[in-house]
Amino acid sequence: MDVRRGWFGFTALVALVGLVVQVVVTAGDTTGRFPDLGPRLFNLFCFFTIQSNVLVLVTNALLAANPDRPSTLFRALRLDGVLAITVTGVVFHTVLKGLRELTGAAAFADFLLHTMSPVLCVIGWLAFGPRGAISTRVIGWSVVFPLAWLAFTLVRGAVIDWYPYPFVNVTVLGYGRVLLNCAGVAVLFLALAAGAWWLDRLMSRKQAPVA
Repeated sequence: MDVRRGWFGFTALVALVGLVVQVVVTAGDTTGRFPDLGPRLFNLFCFFTIQSNVLVLVTNALLAANPDRPSTLFRALRLDGVLAITVTGVVFHTVLKGLRELTGAAAFADFLLHTMSPVLCVIGWLAFGPRGAISTRVIGWSVVFPLAWLAFTLVRGAVIDWYPYPFVNVTVLGYGRVLLNCAGVAVLFLALAAGAWWLDRLMSRKQAPVA
């Protein structure tokens, strides 16, 4: 088996298992803000963590089927998956970890979605690329996803008075502090994008054949 395809496939599998287990856990939890099943599951997919892992699942599954995909759209989605899951892992382990005590299946899903999926995705990108896939245009398109998530989260939160993470809770922090927090995450996202672009160029040159 092609090692690249094997790694991409395993990464997609980890994200899939984490998502399925989390859906099952959420479906069985009637104690939270959303007592009805439909709104509860819809709310689950409003979390940045879940959307990041969906991106990891889809892009890695596509790479497992064909590791060489040249389209700008796919390259933007691939970069989005790598950057978003990196932000997910960093923010979780520096800000959010420990806010809730989880056990059993919930703790297992939490580990897969916040730790194992980010680690596998980042290592897979570093080891297998694909290389030469990042440009300023790709970075520009990759910013659409986090901006859209932020806009949706703030608008929805203002309507239903509920926010998925403490650092975007306008009711508690106010818009000034929330926007400052989001600016910090945006700086992290763009710094990671610039670092990915630099590493991609560096590794592309090293892999180029010598005439």
